Amino acid sequence: MTVPLPAHGLERAPDAEARYTDTWVVLPTYDEADNLQPICAAILARLPGATLLVVDDASPDGTGELADAMAAADPHVRVLHRPGKAGLGRAYLAGFAAALEGGAGRIVQMDADWSHDPSYLPGLVGALEGADLVIGSRYTAGGDVRDWGLTRRFVSRGGSLFARLVLGLGPRDLTGGFKAWRAATLAALPREYVHAGGYVFQIEMTYLADRLGARVVEMPIVFVDRRIGVSKMSRRIIVEALAVVLQLRWDELRGRRSRVRAAAAPEAAATPEAGARRGG
Repeated sequence: MTVPLPAHGLERAPDAEARYTDTWVVLPTYDEADNLQPICAAILARLPGATLLVVDDASPDGTGELADAMAAADPHVRVLHRPGKAGLGRAYLAGFAAALEGGAGRIVQMDADWSHDPSYLPGLVGALEGADLVIGSRYTAGGDVRDWGLTRRFVSRGGSLFARLVLGLGPRDLTGGFKAWRAATLAALPREYVHAGGYVFQIEMTYLADRLGARVVEMPIVFVDRRIGVSKMSRRIIVEALAVVLQLRWDELRGRRSRVRAAAAPEAAATPEAGARRGG
């Protein structure tokens, strides 16, 4: 399912800040000192009242220290320091755990390099009114990618298509990381089953949500390559993604799917949204 492309621009409604007080934005960083201040300002301008959690993996360029200074000046900014670089997926899982513990009702995940335009944030969060997971999609009608070469376009589109076919998933963009979650849905996922630290984490999380019956929709976005710095994509990450997708399907064929549902059932049953979807 696809939801319409939102209008760009800042939120102007007088009650905008109250609307987003339950929203957390998880922003993993590694060597993003040049991007951090402007991207954080843009995020909080679009989601006034939200909490912005910077998850820094001991960036050698001082990103973590800069985030600390921002947090000291703005109560809406928080920082989670990790001892070293251990993969994007692990950074997100740590951030999700902190947001859930902090009482978040809605959780957004996005990159700090401007490839995810903050102007889409109100639409992404607003689409949660009718969904459990909203994917900012490059590959649904109205979405696009700019400033990428043919090779990277092929790898990204091919990776999503491969995962869709192997895992039987509906969304067209399975490798993107611009997403909004209902906190109850995220809390219900058996995150101990996530074994990828790289970009294939995005596929794994959508796969788990799908298998647990979450309502997943796509909202078209235009993805622009990072403004500053270099991409962290590598051949190792691509190989990992292919291997993990095949492993997920193999485990499912061997009966792991039922164990995934069983692992999530107790926590999912505690949420009214999950009960309603099951007819409870």
